[in-house]
Formats: sequence, structure tokens, C-alpha cells
Amino acid sequence: MSLEILAVDDSRTMRDMIKLALLPAGFTVHTADDGVHGIEVLDGLEPDAIITDINMPRMDGFGFIDAVRDQDKYRSTPILVLTTEAAPELKQRARAAGATGWIVKPFDPAKLVKALQMVAG
Repeated sequence: MSLEILAVDDSRTMRDMIKLALLPAGFTVHTADDGVHGIEVLDGLEPDAIITDINMPRMDGFGFIDAVRDQDKYRSTPILVLTTEAAPELKQRARAAGATGWIVKPFDPAKLVKALQMVAG
């Protein structure tokens, strides 16, 4: 069974890199440009996991995680943060908001696949 992933990142290049990493591993990947778009795309989906950046226009990753966790049906959906940030206080803030894990860019495609299989498989 294919795992369904929602990837939210304002960088088209990063969204494309995530697809290149996940599609060959059998994932189905939906993408969104930022947190606001992510909430719009999420409506009607039941992803097995969500990947989100932190620094995005309109709604950042923290706001996006809060908005996802405010919806009952996504309270237990794993959320991985994929960002250039590595500060411990930001990781703690994301964890407090409901993030499941934190991966620093640039990412290793094999490790991203493994992390998603661990949290959603």
C-alpha cells in the first residue's frame, strides 16, 4: 500500500526534490506552496504523514502545524518539519505545537523515506 504524503514548502525546487525522493519509493505526494495553501490542499485528503517547512509566506510552519492539529481528524497524523533551521528552541516550539520530527535541509532522500516509513508505516 502506498503512503500518501502532503509536502508543504514555499520553494518549488524543494517540493520537486521531495517528489524526486518519494515517488520512486512508492509514495503518493501532494504539494502546497505555504501553510494557507497546505490547509486548502489538506481539505479532502487523509495523508499518512505531512512534511512542512517552517519559514513560509502567509502562514509559517508553526501556524500550519497549529491549524492541522486544531482539526480532530488530523490530531494523530505524523508531521515532519523539513527546514534549514536547527535552533533547539525552534525544535521545541515545533514539538510543542505537535510536530512528530525534525529534519534539517539539505536532506538525504533515503533518510527521508526511512523517517516517513517509521512515522507513518
